[in-house]
Amino acid sequence: MAPLKVSGLRKSYGGREVVAGVDFELARGECYGLLGPNGAGKTTILRLCLGLTAPDAGTIRLVGEPVPARARQARMKVGVVPQFDNLDPDFTVAENLLVFGRYFGIADAQTRRRIPELLDFAGLSGKEQSRLATLSGGMKRRLTLARALVNDPDLLLLDEPTTGLDPQARHLIWERLKQLLANGKTILLTSHFMDEAERLCHRLAIVDAGRIVAEGAPRDLIAREIEPQVVEVYGEDAPGWAATEGARHARRLELSGETAFCYVGEDQVQALLAHLATRSGLRTLHRPANLEDVFLKLTGRELRD
Repeated sequence: MAPLKVSGLRKSYGGREVVAGVDFELARGECYGLLGPNGAGKTTILRLCLGLTAPDAGTIRLVGEPVPARARQARMKVGVVPQFDNLDPDFTVAENLLVFGRYFGIADAQTRRRIPELLDFAGLSGKEQSRLATLSGGMKRRLTLARALVNDPDLLLLDEPTTGLDPQARHLIWERLKQLLANGKTILLTSHFMDEAERLCHRLAIVDAGRIVAEGAPRDLIAREIEPQVVEVYGEDAPGWAATEGARHARRLELSGETAFCYVGEDQVQALLAHLATRSGLRTLHRPANLEDVFLKLTGRELRD
């Protein structure tokens, strides 16, 4: 049984279709990512999967239960880390976990026994009696992750779990999520961080305008969707160079501000770099293509609000 299976999912608001026929299925023990620009429909998809929003069409089976018909029963076996922390500031760290356990019908004594283990997992040992006002943003995010594990869920839904965190906090959460995957948990993750998706996701879908525009393992998507090498050309002279000469030296060229992104094959790299070395007004960065290149190719470079 798949922990989550979605078929033909559709949802409209005010005459605008924000989820437009989405299909995907999670395998047990994998991390599956939903990537997309702002407004692409990622959070709406999560709300639909949890039964918090009713779909206009399509079917959802969450941990074996039909949603929304049996969404409440399904959510008993699911852990959620929302996009924005909703911890209770009036409670201590331990009380936040204790009260949350009651929502699942878990006896207080059972939750109390698990609190040291959960806080150790979250790197919050010794913080049981701390008030939320004394915690950093990273600590609060880790507490939200610990809270999502109170009911020992089969499936975790994480909506941008590391947004707003410093690199140290992000890396710690990545380490903890990898531990969960190693222990057999299944994760559905939304993220704006391409490096996060590459590190954590076994498979992912890129969503734009409510549709899945590409799906696969990160390395497979890079190999399939994008040229293998990128030369970034930047500086005040880069737009002029791109307009007059760039297209002759690259399979594909994109201009963003004062940077020209040259997407090239393995056989073109050395010739392009040799040419650019003769241009004193240009600076360059040569690197392999990555998931962010795929994302920008498929969804565009325009700013989304």
